[in-house]
Amino acid sequence: MTVSTLETASHATTAWGAASNAENRYPGPEFVNAILARTGRGDYEQWLDHITAAAACSRPIRLSGNLYEVTRTGNSATLTGVGSTATMPDGVIYKACGNRRASLCPACSKTYQQDAYQIIRAGLVGGRGIPDNVATHPAVFATFTAPSFGKVHSRYIRNHPCTNRRRCECRPEPCHARRAEPRCAHGRPAFCFARHEEDDPHVGKPLCLDCYDHERHVIWNRYAGELWRRTKQAIDRHLAKLAKQRGISRVQVAINPVTGKPVTVPPIRVSCGKVAEFQARGVVHFHVLLRIDGVDAQDPAAIVRPPAAFSDADLHEAVKHAAKQIRFGTPGHPDQPRGWLIGWGDFDKGGDVRTVAMTGTNQVSDSQVAGYLAKYATKSTEAAGLRSTRLDEETVYDVANFGGNHLERLLAACWKLGRRITPRRYDPHPDRDLRLTALRTCSACGSKTTMVRCETCHHEFADGDSTCPPATTQRHSPTPDDPAYFQGLQRWAHMLGFGGHFYTQSRRYSITFTHQRNARTAYRRTQITPQQELPHDSDPASEETTLVISSLAFAGIGWHTSADAILANTAAALAREKQRLGREELAHLFATATDAEKGGVHFGETAPHA
Repeated sequence: MTVSTLETASHATTAWGAASNAENRYPGPEFVNAILARTGRGDYEQWLDHITAAAACSRPIRLSGNLYEVTRTGNSATLTGVGSTATMPDGVIYKACGNRRASLCPACSKTYQQDAYQIIRAGLVGGRGIPDNVATHPAVFATFTAPSFGKVHSRYIRNHPCTNRRRCECRPEPCHARRAEPRCAHGRPAFCFARHEEDDPHVGKPLCLDCYDHERHVIWNRYAGELWRRTKQAIDRHLAKLAKQRGISRVQVAINPVTGKPVTVPPIRVSCGKVAEFQARGVVHFHVLLRIDGVDAQDPAAIVRPPAAFSDADLHEAVKHAAKQIRFGTPGHPDQPRGWLIGWGDFDKGGDVRTVAMTGTNQVSDSQVAGYLAKYATKSTEAAGLRSTRLDEETVYDVANFGGNHLERLLAACWKLGRRITPRRYDPHPDRDLRLTALRTCSACGSKTTMVRCETCHHEFADGDSTCPPATTQRHSPTPDDPAYFQGLQRWAHMLGFGGHFYTQSRRYSITFTHQRNARTAYRRTQITPQQELPHDSDPASEETTLVISSLAFAGIGWHTSADAILANTAAALAREKQRLGREELAHLFATATDAEKGGVHFGETAPHA
């Protein structure tokens, strides 16, 4: 059996193996023979150790090439050895794919979700390089929803008497009760008396496909990021206005080198972390954590406490004010010359603002918010029923249809509205140079270049040289004010027009995913080759350091056979179970020690139960 576990279609499917493939769904003699053949080989234990880093991954990346061992002593380096992946099991190195979507790789998405939890929570309670004083800053958790584009089947529960929402069995309200006009303009019923369950496929689908505004739907998804940017600015302006009314002066952070005048900023700023979630109807809405920080005149980049005059109530007011006031129009389109109006939905009905309490005694705690937002790290358009990769001219017609179902019409609207309606290099000022950087003229030899140094005579360009004007950086992609921005609908058609990341944050809100990955890499390297502490009288420049430099190339995706996938995933599952038991044992040990200190018993004895 040599069938790869690589996906055979552009959408995720369900299969019994580690990933969807073309093999038989039920294991047969060939499958059993493949497992016995792998486990019976003499290098089976070596193979298990070799694939440990990617054992739980559904679609690992295979790399092949050479590994060079370099010994460095001071400023000199010597090549001491050369290795090749050809001598390793399977002739490749397996690397986890790192995909964040649970529908494609559950194991890698779990790691991504755990990183997201640590990032979000660090911005609320501190740690990992974030000062602990952020726990005392006013913070709120807000939800911004999209407006209505037409009636859809919904599941609404008025009151939740249950204590566990994960096992909620509360009875939902009727979808759409009868109204004055029982039928729409197309003669279809505008009512629904069903009490939909969570897994009901009708939830999120329009009552009438012809009445639903699919074009405005995808346009809103496309401009949702710009809408949030303007909303964040409105929140900052509102709080700055409150600071001025309360007599809190602005903070001087620098001196303008040109005019010599002081540069001042408002005494507070809002740091935020935003998560995008797809609803069942296929539109995004945002869950946002907002935290008020102060400004230090000596160190503007530092995270300090805000003035005592500000509280979470001021942040509540600023969020509601911005959500209700921000509206803007898109550029004109041949299908809509006057453009579309972009704004949030009814905030009193769909929006929500809650105070975040670091002690867990208020409306929502830091752990609850971080866990709630981190779970969306592994989700995308699956909630709307779409599991597609990026579309192109050859694949779009297989999934888009103006007369099809809800998703097919949304995809068709993305492809139609995203057609090229302007020149490829659109610019509102046609007389301006469209190159990324302006040409510099060398005063020594007269050559023209876009580099910071002349490529002919290597003359260093001076910023003040009139013959060598500084390069003017121009935009890399169209802005939301340009009609060319609509073209992004085709690029992001597989995301129903939304081209943003699931999680974005302010520069000073918290740590980053790169920080988490680097920390994990450093930890793994210390586990493989523990660092030896140098003697106090040793010279680091004279010590030898061995480096491994890799020259690897892409060799494929997926396990070679489903037998390999099952064996690798089984080994990873056993390792995870061992880690879980170890964590439980440590938790029990520390809990016993804490109870012993509080209850007056000796360490190691069983603490009395309350």
